[in-house]
Amino acid sequence: MKASNKFDLSGKLALVTGAGRGIGEACAKSLASAGAEVVLTSRSSKQLENVRNEIITSGGIASIHVADLLNMNSIKELKKLGPFNILVNNAGSNIPEHFCDVTEENFDKVMTLNVKSAFFIAQAVAKGMLESGIRGSIINISSQMGIVGGKNRTVYCTSKHAMEGFSKSMTLDLAKDGIRVNTVCPTYIDTELTRPFMADKNFKDYVLSRIPLGNIGQTEDVADAVLFLASEMSKMITGSAIKVDGGWTAI
Repeated sequence: MKASNKFDLSGKLALVTGAGRGIGEACAKSLASAGAEVVLTSRSSKQLENVRNEIITSGGIASIHVADLLNMNSIKELKKLGPFNILVNNAGSNIPEHFCDVTEENFDKVMTLNVKSAFFIAQAVAKGMLESGIRGSIINISSQMGIVGGKNRTVYCTSKHAMEGFSKSMTLDLAKDGIRVNTVCPTYIDTELTRPFMADKNFKDYVLSRIPLGNIGQTEDVADAVLFLASEMSKMITGSAIKVDGGWTAI
């Protein structure tokens, strides 16, 4: 089989959460360009419509499902949209604060979306795969902060270390049914959410000093890793974390 054929996702159905912008948008477009039918979900219908229209204009297949992923009933509804062959579990948030300034409210906001919601979204999709006999690929979007620590990132690091843990355990529970589970761990990526931070020269210089390759990542860098994990190119890879970090965690 030609290498290009191994990236062909024709006939596959993929769910991408947080698909209205940034990393989720890039992942959705990448999967669609490889032939997958993509279901886009987030809270913003306008953003989702824009992404869907761009995919369709490019010859891809996409639909939208507006949902509040903090709501367990909404998460359970996702299963009905499948069964899916691919999950890109991307929706997440971060509230940077010094450890001593973290409030219970902010702790709960980050942990509920990054851990509880991500966990049960993966569970809903996995149940659909199991019931349908699908040997699928679940890709949890983690972070380099799930591997190391970070200043003013105690809650975010907690959430992503948790994701790394439950992803490894999912691997062991689902492997016998041919369902692969992996994480992608990006460094700072150029998105709407990170640009305000990068506007601070001192912060940007610090970030670049920690990345041996010397540049901020692009959303396409993450999407390329996701496409690899969604495809037959990674059929023997499960329980792994692909670090798209320019070498940050090697220091």
